Amino acid sequence: MHQRPSSLPALWCWLAWLLALACALPARAAPVDARTVASQAPLVLAPWVEALEDRGGQLTLAEVREPAQAARFSAGLAGSDGFNFGITPSAWWFRLTLANPGDAPIDRLLEVAYARLSHVALYTVDADGSVHSVATGGATPFASRPYAHRYFVFPLQLQAHSERTYYLRVQSLTAFIVPLHLWEPGAFHTHERSDYIVQAWYLGMATAMVLFNLLIFTWMRDRIYLFYVCFAFATAFAVAAQNGLVKEFLRLDAPLASDLASTFGYSLAIAAGLQFMRHMLDTAHTLARWDRALGALVVFFVASPLVFLFTGQTFIQTAAVLYLGAVVVGVAVGLQGVWRRQRAAYFFMTAFLLLALGAITNAARAMGLLPTNGLTANAMQVGSALEMVLLAFALADRFNQMRRERSAMQKKLLATQNELIESLRQSEQQLEQRVQERTIALQVANRQLAALSMTDGLTGIANRRHLDEVLLSEWQRARRSGQPLTLALLDVDWFKPFNDRLGHLAGDECLRGIARILARSVHRTTDLVARYGGEEFAFLAPGTDGAGVVEIGHKIQSELHALGITHPESPLGEVTVSIGVASLLPGSNDSPETLLRRADEALYRAKTEGRNRIVLA
Repeated sequence: MHQRPSSLPALWCWLAWLLALACALPARAAPVDARTVASQAPLVLAPWVEALEDRGGQLTLAEVREPAQAARFSAGLAGSDGFNFGITPSAWWFRLTLANPGDAPIDRLLEVAYARLSHVALYTVDADGSVHSVATGGATPFASRPYAHRYFVFPLQLQAHSERTYYLRVQSLTAFIVPLHLWEPGAFHTHERSDYIVQAWYLGMATAMVLFNLLIFTWMRDRIYLFYVCFAFATAFAVAAQNGLVKEFLRLDAPLASDLASTFGYSLAIAAGLQFMRHMLDTAHTLARWDRALGALVVFFVASPLVFLFTGQTFIQTAAVLYLGAVVVGVAVGLQGVWRRQRAAYFFMTAFLLLALGAITNAARAMGLLPTNGLTANAMQVGSALEMVLLAFALADRFNQMRRERSAMQKKLLATQNELIESLRQSEQQLEQRVQERTIALQVANRQLAALSMTDGLTGIANRRHLDEVLLSEWQRARRSGQPLTLALLDVDWFKPFNDRLGHLAGDECLRGIARILARSVHRTTDLVARYGGEEFAFLAPGTDGAGVVEIGHKIQSELHALGITHPESPLGEVTVSIGVASLLPGSNDSPETLLRRADEALYRAKTEGRNRIVLA
């Protein structure tokens, strides 16, 4: 009888082959329990997602699922919030398994929270092996998105006691950033409303800035306002495109326009910002060599969108470096203006540094040097908003400065016109009676010379020479009459820092304002106010004791406080004066210098005791 051969060796061969195959296959990541998603915040999926680089971008889902390719999936490539591969021509596949061990089906939303990804395709593999796919992306029409949102959101449904494997294929012309979040639908809708409110607030603020400064440009015809309008509009457009709002609301469905809308906006924003800086800091006169380089940069960034149309991804990383270079140049020019003490440079540098910080953060994130989180994702938006506000303040300050200069010029022209009219009147009188008019003209000229020699040219009140003459005369009269003679010396507190910060025009106007207050305090013809020198004034009151002049000093300080001249360098925040008062009944051993010395000592005490006070000697 023929004996059948034993099948035991064959069985052992099969078992060895299956064991070797199992060892060759990679360990799959554990399924994510979709029920663990919080009701108020998303579940960050990065720790559970495996990634596979498709260098040629030609792999299909079937090829990716084959054992040879499936073994190439790797875990641990993500950062704290998602994947960031910088700028790369490769496509990437991501694999994730979700489980629902519960007794009821659940709905979830998968969010890919970066709007500039060119192609995003989600493949769902059911337990029976069937595949469902959804293809969308920034380069495809907005209608291809399964959920209308500025990011890419995919509705997912998991049946009870089931597992599903998902494959996500992503390719991008620009930065390759893939934050993956799993949401409970109600929590996502709440987050979505808050998110769009923030976006609307930013764009509303930018729109208000654009319209307001466009009206000012229409009124004043000053090109700097037009440059600001272009800068604000381009920046807002770039940020909106980067955040997916341009794609959603303007429906730019052309692939290249969708991919490069944000890049175009940033290029034009830099060009307009540099042009704004050139006019704001007047670099054509203050930094002639730098100005030519800035002009060349403006031309380059205006033309750079045309370069992107032909170079595609090749030029993107170089452009990011050039953007950073433009930021460095802007900071260097602004620091030059600050070093030259240009008033506008302080506003500009503060604003530009905020934008530069946002731009550097944004570029570093796009190049994969910084992780993706709430701070880095919105850095450009926050920086540009703050810069727009500060530059608007700079323009307002520039407008006020021009208005003050124009007012001073008008006053000067009016004074010149009055002098010309007076000169013509005198000439007509000279024609009627030459000899008499010559005599009158000489008398008028002598009176004018006398008045000029006794009057301070800036404030219009008496000068030091006039004060000295009146003081000597009143001293002699007080000695004869036996009545007191009182002198007050006033000094503007912290006037040099005021001049250095706000300029000599503001300093002159401040001195004129104080002189007008002093002039209003004179109620007797015997009293005299004078400019003693620099920022010092004098008040001479014959027949009045020290207490009476102290009371007048308090009224002067009250009127100055009501005038409210802002002093940025004063601890009190406004212009104040210190007053020293001295009163004497002239004796045989005293002199006018005695009265001056005592008033000056009292003034010195007022300033050393804290300023903005009155001291009676």
